[in-house]
This record gives sequence, structure tokens and C-alpha cells, in this order.
Amino acid sequence: MRRVAGPSLVPSPSPSPGSDAPAAASAGAVAPGSSGAGPGAVGAAVEPTPLRTEFDFVLPRGYVDGDGNVHRAGSMRLATARDELLPLYDGRVKERPAYLSVVLLARVVTRLGDVEVTDWVIENLFASDLAFLQDLYRRVNQEGHTRAALTCPACQHGFAVDVSGGARLGES
Repeated sequence: MRRVAGPSLVPSPSPSPGSDAPAAASAGAVAPGSSGAGPGAVGAAVEPTPLRTEFDFVLPRGYVDGDGNVHRAGSMRLATARDELLPLYDGRVKERPAYLSVVLLARVVTRLGDVEVTDWVIENLFASDLAFLQDLYRRVNQEGHTRAALTCPACQHGFAVDVSGGARLGES
């Protein structure tokens, strides 16, 4: 495979006085990370939004512990490369690749009610709750948000819904 060099991120030296080299600024080039506006420009400083690494959720059914208590509210963090690599060395995953999602979710679900989240807890979720967590994992780690785009079947109006928590369908 042949690599093609992209634009350099290292600034080139400025031309010496009397040189025939064109100045990058005269061509309208903007340094990476700058807005291109001068220090006196109105609205030039825009605060970047902070990176969101924790996502709260409410399970559709909930985890039922040994005492019969139902735990629905929880939190999931963004996955790291380590989170995705380490389960591949787990013997249970090597024997049954479908077990990967159980081990992975046990690493990134940081809270589920007042239960310590382990592989065993994830294994004993209802199938609908496991599917919910798998979808939430995909959304936050691939798309960076917990919103789903929907379209009203009656009027074809598009809107977004936060799927991470709160009320279940049909509730307010």
C-alpha cells in the first residue's frame, strides 16, 4: 500500500525579506487550531465543549439481585483501547466469542444501582437489558452520543430522542 503525504502540520519557515516566496497568510491559510480571526475580532473565542466520558442510563427491565431488589439506574463510561483488547486474551472469550460483549460491558458499566458490576451481573441481565447496553455501548463509543434519529410515521417530521435513560416508551 502506498502512502500519500498530506499537508504538513509543521509551519514552514517564513520567507526572508526580499524573497520571491509567497506568504501563506496572503493566500488565506489559517494555522491549525486557530479561528483565523485576529485578536480584536468579535466572537473569535469559542469555548470547546468538554468531552463527556460518563453516560447515565436506565435499563428497560433492570437487574434483579439475590434479595429480589431491582436495579435499573446505572452509568457507562467511554471504552478505552485496553477495554477492547484485554477481553480477547480471556479464556472464556477464546472458547466462546459471543462472551466478548459480557466481559466488555462488565469493564465499562461503572454503576448499576448499588450492585458491584461483574461479569456475573452482566450474564444475569434480562436479554432486553443486555441488548440495550450493547446498543448504548455502540452509540457512545462510535457515534459519541446517546441520541437516536426518528421520523414520525404520520407526518414524516424528523426528531431526536435520548435513548440513555429517563422514561420508557409510553411514559412521561
